[in-house]
Amino acid sequence: MVLGSASILISAYLLLFLAASSLKFLIFAVLNRQKLMRLYSNTVKGVVNAIEEIFYDQQYADKVIERTLKSNKKWGARDRGFIAESVYEMVRWWRLINEVSPSEDLYHLFGTYWLLQGHHLPPWEEFEGVHVNAVKRKYEDLTSRAALQSIPDWLDEMGAELLGEEWDDEINALNEQAQVVLRANTLKTTREALMNRLQEDGVETYAPKGYPDALVLAKRQNIFRNPAFKEGLYEIQDASSQLVAQALGVEPGMRVIDACAGAGGKSLHLATLMGDKGRVLSMDIEGWKLKNTKLRARRNGISIIETRTIEDNKTIKRLKASADRLLLDVPCSGLGVLRRNPDTKWKLSPESIANVQLIQQDILQNYCSMVKPGGIMVYATCSILPTENQRQVEKFLESEKGQDFTFLDDQKVLAHESGFDGFYIARLERK
Repeated sequence: MVLGSASILISAYLLLFLAASSLKFLIFAVLNRQKLMRLYSNTVKGVVNAIEEIFYDQQYADKVIERTLKSNKKWGARDRGFIAESVYEMVRWWRLINEVSPSEDLYHLFGTYWLLQGHHLPPWEEFEGVHVNAVKRKYEDLTSRAALQSIPDWLDEMGAELLGEEWDDEINALNEQAQVVLRANTLKTTREALMNRLQEDGVETYAPKGYPDALVLAKRQNIFRNPAFKEGLYEIQDASSQLVAQALGVEPGMRVIDACAGAGGKSLHLATLMGDKGRVLSMDIEGWKLKNTKLRARRNGISIIETRTIEDNKTIKRLKASADRLLLDVPCSGLGVLRRNPDTKWKLSPESIANVQLIQQDILQNYCSMVKPGGIMVYATCSILPTENQRQVEKFLESEKGQDFTFLDDQKVLAHESGFDGFYIARLERK
C-alpha cells in the first residue's frame, strides 16, 4: 500500500498509455536525430493545463489526467494516448526538463520535453526561444546524477546511502516503462488457457518464470475491453505484487485478514489461492477504498470476501487471535513503484518518509494481535528502502510484542533485478 496518491490505483485506461521512456532513450533522442510528428494545439493545451494542475495546484497525476481526458469528448484514442503519455513522461522527467529548458514557461517546458523525445517543434509562437542546439548543450553540461535521473537531491542521497552500489541501477530501472502484467484468475481458468484465449483475440503475452499466475503483455493495448476481462478471467497486477499473497501460504478453509486492503487486489488473490473456501476479511481505515472490492469479487466469482472499515482500536481487539494468516501491506513511500506513479517522487520528502515509518511500526505493534498462535503474519511494502523494510521488521522483533514472533524469511525485490516493481515481503510466525 502506497502513501498518498500512490495508494490509489491508476485507472485502467491510463495504465495503457504510460510511455516507454528511459534515460538512455532521452540521450539517444537529444544527441541524434529529430523525428517529425505533428502536434495539435488543443491536445498540447490539454497537456500544459494538466501539468499546471499537477505541479502548481498540487493535484495527483492520475486524477488530473482522468479529468483532462473526460473534458473533451471529441478526442479520439490517439489524442487521449498522446495526452496521457506526454503528461506522465513530463512528470517523470520534470527536473531534467526544467534543467535544460530556456524558461519555466509551461509551453517552453513542453517544447523542451518534445525535443528531448527526439521530435521536431513546429514554428508556433508558444515555442519561440526553444531551440534544439541550446537544449542539447545544456543537457551535455549536466553532471549531477539527481538531475540526469530527474529526482530530488535528497532522494538521490538517501538512495545512495541505503542501497549503495545498487542505487545507480535501481533508479535507472525505476525511470523505465512499467510492463502491463495480468494475473490469471485460477478459479475460472489456467494461465495457459488464458494465454491461448488472449492470443485468439490478438493479444500476445508471455509467462515470466517464477510467477505462476502472471502473464506480461508483449504490446500495450486496451485489454480492459476484452471479453475475457469482463468475464473475470484476469486482473491487472504487477508480478512483484503477486508474490505477496503467495507468501502467506494460504489453504482452503482458512481465516485470513488483509488488514490494509485498499482496493482489495491482494484480497482477491488470496481468495483465489484458497479456492474460494474459507474467509477473507478485507479491512482498511478508509472505508471508501473498499467499495469496489465486492464488485471486483463478484466479477472474479469470489464469495468469501467480507469488507470491514477499521473504526478504532476496538475493531482490532475484537479480532484478537482470530486469523490463520494476517497480511500487513502497510502504507509506504511507494518508491518501488515510481515507474507507475512518477509524481510520487515530487510529493515525498524525508519528513514524509520518516512519518510513514512511524505508521508502519504502529501497525505492526497493534495489528499483530490478530494472528493465532502458530499463524503466519506477512509484512509487505512497495518500497525499496531498508528503513521501511527489514529494519522495521528487526525493530518489531526486538520489541515486547515482537517477542511472540519468529522471523521465517524475507524477499527483497528490486526493480533492476526482477524487471518488475520494487517490493519487500517478510514472513513471521506467531509462537
